Amino acid sequence: MRQTLLFVMAFMLVACSVGAADYKSVSTGVRYTHLGDYSVERLNRILTTEVAAFSSFKVQYPQAANAVSLYKVQYTTVIPELGNKPTLASGLVAVPQTAQKKLPVVSYQHGTVFTRTAVPSRPEESDETRIVTAQMAGNGYVVIAADYIGKGDSDEPDSYMVREATIQACMDMLFAARAVLADMGIEEEGLYLSGWSQGSWSTQQFRHRLESLNMPVKAAATAATPADLYLLLTRWINNPTALDAVWLAGSVILFTHSYAYYYDMPGLPQTVIKPEYEAACRDFYANKTGWEQLQPQIPGKIADLVQKDVVARSSAGMDAFFRRLRENQAFMWRSVTPCRYYYGKVDEVMPPYVATLAVGYTEAAGGAQAEAVYAGDVADHRGAFLYGVKDQKDFFDSKR
Repeated sequence: MRQTLLFVMAFMLVACSVGAADYKSVSTGVRYTHLGDYSVERLNRILTTEVAAFSSFKVQYPQAANAVSLYKVQYTTVIPELGNKPTLASGLVAVPQTAQKKLPVVSYQHGTVFTRTAVPSRPEESDETRIVTAQMAGNGYVVIAADYIGKGDSDEPDSYMVREATIQACMDMLFAARAVLADMGIEEEGLYLSGWSQGSWSTQQFRHRLESLNMPVKAAATAATPADLYLLLTRWINNPTALDAVWLAGSVILFTHSYAYYYDMPGLPQTVIKPEYEAACRDFYANKTGWEQLQPQIPGKIADLVQKDVVARSSAGMDAFFRRLRENQAFMWRSVTPCRYYYGKVDEVMPPYVATLAVGYTEAAGGAQAEAVYAGDVADHRGAFLYGVKDQKDFFDSKR
């Protein structure tokens, strides 16, 4: 009875949020609509002009072989951390315009964004989504991508790096995308996973769950992978470098507020962030202000943003927040999926040690092929992403 009620509530969430004339329903709680198309000319422009505007890192992509149709998907999912509360989520399905009806599928998990709308289902607001779409969907792969709970059409608070909510959003996006593709008469020819930064962590968590359910993944590829969240945050707080990105403070703010809400840690932000900055940080998390408005209101260094005892708490790692960060690691299992981990020497967000942590662990555990792939001496955070997007196409092709 309870499960039936949850499904009814979930379906009503979708039914009330969109007009029937705009979306096509393909299964309970799953609808999609055509956003538009990227011509081969536009895809090649993305892979050249728009890539150059995105980063100064030098990379040359092969030209797109086919145009791409873009579809926004709305689907119902649940939030495990909130007692499986039903909620609405959204994502993107990018389909190659080709005569082939059996196509490989890449599930792409996006990186950290400081707005609700710079997500896959709004590709014109998401540089990374356009680049992945151009490289992969423009060369015969279906690309699917969840916005995550708290982003896109979701009206929930941002579920930043919240493990079960992230896994559930990705899993239900996969099921929703399969329903959409079936409606189009397209059969899946193997599943591949890709992600960048936050999305690499999401990909690792998602892959672990898929493997535990014996749902096969052909191969995975992640760039700038935050395999150990505790290590990453303690490095940012206690061992900053001149290389560190100025916006890392924004991630710390998202961590504290999302964990306070989803892990039932009321008052957590007030115990981490200095009181004079808390109101501005709270508005930032709630998307009332953006990073450009927040940055002048907070210190440039994370150590000056957080309270003095945070250093000691992070060192011991035993309070509820830092314990949860440790529990949300994304590499401690014996993986059965071949994976490449891309990293750059001058990444201002992800230290190479953190980005490649999963490789040694997987090798020691006797897991599947795990490779650390060096993006180069001048590869920063975006450079590692761009290099990975280029390389993973050949890597995935080799596993087909």
